[in-house]
Amino acid sequence: MTVSDLYTLSPFITIAAAPIVIMLVISIYRNHLVTAILTMVSFIVASFFAYDVSAIVPWTIGDLLIIDQYALFYLGLIFSASFVITLLSYGYLKGREGNLEEYYLLLLTATLGSSVLVASNHFITLFLGLEVLSVSLYALIAYVRTGEQGIEAGIKYLILAAASSAFLLFGIALLYAQLGTMQFDELARRLPTSNATSILVMTGFSLLVVGVGFKLAVVPFHMWTPDVYEGAPAPVTAYIASVSKGGMFALLLRFFLVVDGYSYTSLLLIFSIIAIASMFIGNFLALMQNNVKRILAYSSIAHLGYLLVAFIAGGNMAVEAATFYLVAYFITTIGSFGIVGILSDKETEADNVEDYRGLFWRRPWIAAVFTGMLLSLAGIPLTAGFVGKFYVLSAGVGSTLWLLVVMLVVNSAIGLYYYIRIIVVMYSEREKAAEAAPSVPSFALGGGIILAVLLLLLIWFGVFPAGIMDVIKSMALSLG
Repeated sequence: MTVSDLYTLSPFITIAAAPIVIMLVISIYRNHLVTAILTMVSFIVASFFAYDVSAIVPWTIGDLLIIDQYALFYLGLIFSASFVITLLSYGYLKGREGNLEEYYLLLLTATLGSSVLVASNHFITLFLGLEVLSVSLYALIAYVRTGEQGIEAGIKYLILAAASSAFLLFGIALLYAQLGTMQFDELARRLPTSNATSILVMTGFSLLVVGVGFKLAVVPFHMWTPDVYEGAPAPVTAYIASVSKGGMFALLLRFFLVVDGYSYTSLLLIFSIIAIASMFIGNFLALMQNNVKRILAYSSIAHLGYLLVAFIAGGNMAVEAATFYLVAYFITTIGSFGIVGILSDKETEADNVEDYRGLFWRRPWIAAVFTGMLLSLAGIPLTAGFVGKFYVLSAGVGSTLWLLVVMLVVNSAIGLYYYIRIIVVMYSEREKAAEAAPSVPSFALGGGIILAVLLLLLIWFGVFPAGIMDVIKSMALSLG
């Protein structure tokens, strides 16, 4: 390990050292605000190092990690999202009973796991990153123990995540048995010279799809999603829907490009079936829900189906389309669950559709922001979500994936209904608002600033996407 290696690893070292420093601070002086500030400072410092390291990449750390523009872009996205979620978490947890400081330790370790995923070049780092992320999420999901839902959600996620990890490990073992390596680059070199269609290789890849499919919550591995989304605290749900899935998708995209998984038509067929099933099942089940968090949960399943269209397309255009879509999805998802968190109180979460009836007349600014987030999820013009879907459609058309393109268009129309339904409820008459559920808690200054920034980014990327697309295109070139 050289000095250059340590410098390149500085974003990871920062995130790994932060929980240790914060634990020492907590042991001396336990304060919720101080802990939240230290956590946010850690993400800012890690982001600075990620930017500074960009001058010397690409850089490999043994056979385990590869730090390139692709990894650094996703590190920046993950750190930024984690910073926002930390700020929203402070407002959400403030005033609640119990020790709140350890929550931020878990948030940092989960971010470390997700960060390792995006730079992985080996099955060992893949599994370590995934387990650090998953174990942290078990506790985060059940952290607020004032009700049974959170503990139930944590246990469900624990059991199903353990099962998915077993599938993933078995798939890795089969590939290692056939190819004798766990490094992605070496796998790519050995696959063409080995019996790439052997039972061991195809079964190994299939088991990997099962393990990854669970983390991405695509059909038929989505069973945990609505219950966990509903039971977890709103900021944790935002984290699972954005950072957790984003890290895993970035890993999947890198892995498939490196090992040329696009040459296996059977795997592409499997992903195509998963994409279509995720779009239809996610949207149709969302239509049947009256709980906002469950609606957003099934919506996220559908959105991963849309994202898989770009993934299946392959090539640089797919990387660009998928990455921009993820950026837009991060903004809208964190913004949507941030609003749920701001409207929640210490006893109950504002997760029923009726809780939002007449919200415009009580809190017009919150209603306006939530409207923007929902319209972006629906893919309405002048939002980042519309541009994201346009790029995904372009990638699908460019690869002549006509069936997937048609399915995407049809399902986007279906999804429009349940987004508009929430918007209509928010703008219902003032008289009906008086019959709505409990009054809305006061608007937190920190949460208000974050929501304003997210709304501005949503519109800016929807109207002027060229700037960030230039960055994404240069990043995509680093994958070759």
